[in-house]
Parts: sequence; structure tokens; C-alpha cells
Amino acid sequence: MKKRKVIPIKDMTPETKCGYCTSSRCCTYISQEIDTPRSKTDFDFLLWQISHRDIQIYKDEGSWYLLANTPCNHLGKGGRCGIYADRPQICRDYTNDYCEFDAPAEDGFQLYFDGYKSLLKYCRKRFKKWGQRPY
Repeated sequence: MKKRKVIPIKDMTPETKCGYCTSSRCCTYISQEIDTPRSKTDFDFLLWQISHRDIQIYKDEGSWYLLANTPCNHLGKGGRCGIYADRPQICRDYTNDYCEFDAPAEDGFQLYFDGYKSLLKYCRKRFKKWGQRPY
């Protein structure tokens, strides 16, 4: 295996930034925008979704997203893309101007739910009569 050339971090540019990343975080999850939840029924459905392994939910810039932590099948050793020349357009459009290398994405989210308990706490706060059925 060819070793990567080590470049001093002070010389990092957008073109070389990915070479500093050791976790390839941007290639280990997918986010899908979802309808904005408004009702108890909507939030109950989100509780079902977040009950599944490796799922988180967040709100960013006014929109809601389902985040599935699942690495890309083409992520190679050392965090390199195995299909770089033929990668999908969404990968080509991605910018590393400010990415997970700089700070965890969730630090900038308006709301972030890492699991069932955190979302349930939010539901109970948002809906004073949360535990009462039916919806």
C-alpha cells in the first residue's frame, strides 16, 4: 500500500483537506430530509424510526432529517473512495469548506436526537399531554 505524503496542517487547502481526515465521517452516513413533524402521531412515528439501530434525527436550517449511520460500500482502506472517478453526483457536489473535520455536524444543528430517550424527552416537553392516548 502506498503511504500518504504528510503535509503540515498549516499548508492544508480544500484540495488536500480530505487527506487529513482519518475517519472519513462524511462517507459513513446518509441524511434524508423528512416532512416536518407537527402532530403527536408524527412524533410517535419518529420515535419508531429512531428506535432502530444507528438512526438519529435532526433539524437544521428549518428542515428535519433522518440520519442513518451506515458507511458507503465504496469506502476503501485509509478512507479513500474506491469509485472516485465514477462517484455519484451528490458526492461530486459535496464541499469540504466546513465539514466534520472542522467540527461535529451535530454541533450546528438546531435540534439533534441521538436516540429514543432524547426524542421522547423533547416530545414530552412539546406536548404537555404526551402520555395520553389516543393521538
